[in-house]
Amino acid sequence: MNVLTIDIGGTFIKYAVMSDDGIILSRGKIETPQNGRNELVETLAGLYRQEGEKFNIDGMAISLPGIVDSKNGYVVMGGALRYNDDFYLRHALYQHCPVHIVLENDAKCAVMAEATVGSLKDVRNGFALIFGTMVGGGFVKDRELYRGKHFSAGEVSYIITSRSVDPSIEGVWGNQCSTLSLCNRYARIKGRPVEEVDGIRFFQAVEDGDPDARSCLDKFAHEVAIQIFNIQNVLDPDRFAIGGGISAQPTLIDAIRTNLNRLYAYCPYHVAQAEVVTCKFQNDANLVGALQCYLADVKDGEGAESFDTVREAALPA
Repeated sequence: MNVLTIDIGGTFIKYAVMSDDGIILSRGKIETPQNGRNELVETLAGLYRQEGEKFNIDGMAISLPGIVDSKNGYVVMGGALRYNDDFYLRHALYQHCPVHIVLENDAKCAVMAEATVGSLKDVRNGFALIFGTMVGGGFVKDRELYRGKHFSAGEVSYIITSRSVDPSIEGVWGNQCSTLSLCNRYARIKGRPVEEVDGIRFFQAVEDGDPDARSCLDKFAHEVAIQIFNIQNVLDPDRFAIGGGISAQPTLIDAIRTNLNRLYAYCPYHVAQAEVVTCKFQNDANLVGALQCYLADVKDGEGAESFDTVREAALPA
C-alpha cells in the first residue's frame, strides 16, 4: 500500500509517498496557496496527479492546522489557514482524488507518530507538547489518540495564563511559550530584529555562554515546567514527550527537568513526578503521524470500501 502523505503548513506544504511500513518512496516541498480553499484543493489534487504518475496511490493522509473533525473530513476552524474555516475538505478533494482520504490536525499527527512508533509507543497514557509558532499538544489515552467531544483535546495553546478578564492572544500560553516567542524575547533583549533570531541561533548563543540567552531559556523552561506540572495533576500521564525543532537541543530538556524538580522541591503536597523525554520525530513528525492516522482509520473500518457512505453522511443538509 502506498499513501500520499501531506503536511500543510502556513507557509509550505511538505509531502511524501510512503509505504504502509513507513518507507519514504518520494518526497518534496512546495509553497502553501494563500488565495483560498479552491487553490488549495487544486494544489493537493496536482500533487496526487504528479505522484500518481510514478506510484500507485492507494490513499491520502493529510496533516493540517486548525480544529479538524477527522471522522467527517471537516475543518471546523482553519488555524493558520482561515480560508479553511467550515470546510468539508475531504469531500472537495475526493472529486479530484478518488481514493480513501484521512485528515487530522497537525499537532495530533505529531502526537500520533510518537504514540505508535516514537517515544510514547511503550506507555498506555502519554502527553506530547510540540513547540513551534504556537504550542501543539495531544493526549494518548489507553494507547489511542484522544480527540475530545469538540476535537479540541490537547489545544494547550489556548490555556489562559493571564489574570486579566480578557483572554486575548497575549494572555494565552501558546503566545507566551512557543519557539517563536522564545526567539522574539531574546531578540528584543539584544535589540535585534526578530527575523534575525531563530531556534538555531538562539541555542548557539546559549552554548556560547550568553547570559541573556541563558536567562531567556530558564524563564521559558520554567513556564513549560509549570504547565507540565498542571497537566500531570489533571491527567496523570505515564510520560511527556517534548517535540518541535527545538526539542533536538539537549539543553532544553535538561532545563525543563531542572525547573520541574525545583517545583517538586517547593511543593508542600505529594504530587506525581512527570517523566519528560524528547520526541523521536522532528521535521517528519506530521508526515509519519498522518500515515499512522491513515492506517488506524483503515484498521478501524473506515476503509475505502465504506468511504462513499462516510463522505456523503458528512455533507451538510
